[in-house]
Amino acid sequence: ACRSRLPAAPHPRCSRCHLPLATGRAADPAAASDGCRECRDWPPDVAALRWAWVMAPPADALVHALKYQGWSALAREMGLDMARALRSAPGPAPDLVTPVPTTEARRARRGYNQAALLAQTVAEEVGRPLRDTLLRTRDGATQVALPPSLRRANVKGAFVASPLNDRVIRDRHVILVDDVLTTGATAAQAAGVLRAGGAARVTVLTYARALPGPGLPHG
Repeated sequence: ACRSRLPAAPHPRCSRCHLPLATGRAADPAAASDGCRECRDWPPDVAALRWAWVMAPPADALVHALKYQGWSALAREMGLDMARALRSAPGPAPDLVTPVPTTEARRARRGYNQAALLAQTVAEEVGRPLRDTLLRTRDGATQVALPPSLRRANVKGAFVASPLNDRVIRDRHVILVDDVLTTGATAAQAAGVLRAGGAARVTVLTYARALPGPGLPHG
C-alpha cells in the first residue's frame, strides 16, 4: 500500500535531467530547441540526472526518516528504486559508484552517511565497485535551511578529491549518489570536482527530486 503511493513524475521527460516536459502533450518547443528549461543552464560536469520519485508524500517522509531519524534499514529499499531508475540514463555503462560525502560531524551525529548507504545498494545492484572519491571540507549551513538563491554559494568549494582519487576515476563513468536533488547546487559542485580529477562522465542519481513549482524557481 505504501509503495503504491510513491509519487512518480509523468512522461515525456528531459533526456538529461528527467524533468517532466509536458503532460500528455508534445514536448515543449523551447525544450526541444534549447534544452530543458530546468537543466539547460547546469554546468556540463553533470552529464545526466536520474531519480526514483518526486519529493512529495510519502517519499519525503522516507528521506526524512533515513536522514534524521536513524532508520538506516530504509536505505536498502530506497537504493533498489534508485538502481531501477538508473537503467534509463543515457551514455555508456557506469564504471563505479560514489556517494556525496557528508562532514565528520554530521556522520557522527547520525551514525552514518545516508548517501553512502544508498550508494552501497546501488553499487550492488548495478554490479559496479563502490568508492569514496570525495571529501567534504567544511560544515556549512544545511541546504534545507537556505533559499535556492544561496545554495550554490553555500556549497562552493565544499568538496575536494580524496587521496588517490584521480587513479580511481580517471576516464571512468562515475555514478554520483545522493538522497535528494532540489536545485542541483550540491550535485554540480561534487560533479565538478570529479570531472576536474579526470572522470570522463558523471551521472547524478538520487532517490527523490523536488520539482520546480511555486517558491522553487527553475535552475
